[in-house]
Amino acid sequence: MSFFISDAAAAAPAAQQPGIEGMLFPLAILLAFYFLFLRPQSKRAKEQKEMLAALSKGTEVVTTGGVLGKVAEVDENFVCLEISDGIFVQVQRHAIATLMPKGTYKALQKKPKTL
Repeated sequence: MSFFISDAAAAAPAAQQPGIEGMLFPLAILLAFYFLFLRPQSKRAKEQKEMLAALSKGTEVVTTGGVLGKVAEVDENFVCLEISDGIFVQVQRHAIATLMPKGTYKALQKKPKTL
């Protein structure tokens, strides 16, 4: 009677379905991916957004291009920076990289410039 089913396949035990143990490794990978990549990136984006919201006149900042300046005017999309006495530059608001401690701008302006 082995016309339709071979004897070995008929006698084999049924394959067991993987339970929760089969899902632990993929879930662990997803969890590690979240904590190593997604969470720190969203945390940095939130801090950057808060920093840009706190910009005000007189704040000393560094742009993503490395330009140090003092905020002279704040607009919705642009910031006017004083980079030297009487020299102003307009930059986009999201180009501000970091806030500097008070006095950094003046300390660097008073240094003698030697080449």
